[in-house]
Amino acid sequence: MKKALAWPAGRWRWVLAVAAVLAAPFVINNGYLLGVAVVIGIHAPVVLGLILLMNYAGQVSLGQAAFYGLGAYTAGILTATYKWPPLAALVAAVLVPGAVAAVVGRPLLRLREQYLALATLGLGILVFIGFNEAKALTGGPSGLLGIPYFSLGPLVFDRDAKFFHLVWLINVGLFWLAGNLVRSPAGRALRAIHDSEVAAQAVGIDTGWWKWQVLIFSALLAGLAGGLYAFYVCFVSPSPFGLVASIEFVLMAVLGGGSIWGALWGAAAVTVLVEVLRAVVPLVHRGAGGEFEIIGLGVLLVGLLLWRHTGGREPLQALRRYCGRPWRLLPGAARGNPGLDRSQRSR
Repeated sequence: MKKALAWPAGRWRWVLAVAAVLAAPFVINNGYLLGVAVVIGIHAPVVLGLILLMNYAGQVSLGQAAFYGLGAYTAGILTATYKWPPLAALVAAVLVPGAVAAVVGRPLLRLREQYLALATLGLGILVFIGFNEAKALTGGPSGLLGIPYFSLGPLVFDRDAKFFHLVWLINVGLFWLAGNLVRSPAGRALRAIHDSEVAAQAVGIDTGWWKWQVLIFSALLAGLAGGLYAFYVCFVSPSPFGLVASIEFVLMAVLGGGSIWGALWGAAAVTVLVEVLRAVVPLVHRGAGGEFEIIGLGVLLVGLLLWRHTGGREPLQALRRYCGRPWRLLPGAARGNPGLDRSQRSR
């Protein structure tokens, strides 16, 4: 009889992963690079949940930043205001976004495709406004101070090296769990829903229930990441949980492709890209050019979606075609250039 949770690719790989996590802070001597690695590890659970939701269940969500923020504020409020132990606050940071997803998930998942994406985007905007307006609880735009370092008994994670170990050991466990999940009957049901919801219903799969479950699971992962973020920076404000964060998470998932391991690549690529933008474009770093960051990430997201949809061939062919005849970009280009007569257009 097979075990319910089998090692997906051999135990030695997971042992090497744990060993690499334990050794990495001693190899990375640069404090800045270690901090970036910690941020990548915080983003990875959010992207993992989003990949399960989008690439396995076929449900588009633009509101993961809301669940991420709910986890961060739950951990921050419970520890800074109500003096909860950090571990209990982290557990609550996981459960609160999951409960919110359970409540709103049923009506949201009745929608399809772009309507679902717009509804989740609206949810993210509502939660972001709540973070700003509930000043007595969240501190409003000024943020919430006084969040302590995460601790487990006498062990306090007050340095980047310690927090790196915490975050990435959690990630090893999450990716092991996700690897088993996608190989289980639940994973096969999600892939069937992604391929054809009608066909999945025809073979007896309760598509509504499974979509609801994967949405809740993705919210739990985002809440965990939010709680870790709060304990890492020891300060929470609404700005990291707005529209830019939602775009970044979707971009990470798109870059990650169809595999759960792509969550690591996507989180690393976009996090490093944002850091490069802040270094190259000083206005973005100072906060005066945040709009340029949104525009840049949006253009990159649209380009990647087109590239994946066409295999990269059609966009390049269109670019070559229009570079030679720029008037084709004008209105009425399909009927020819109105400024030329028939004989000139035929040439």
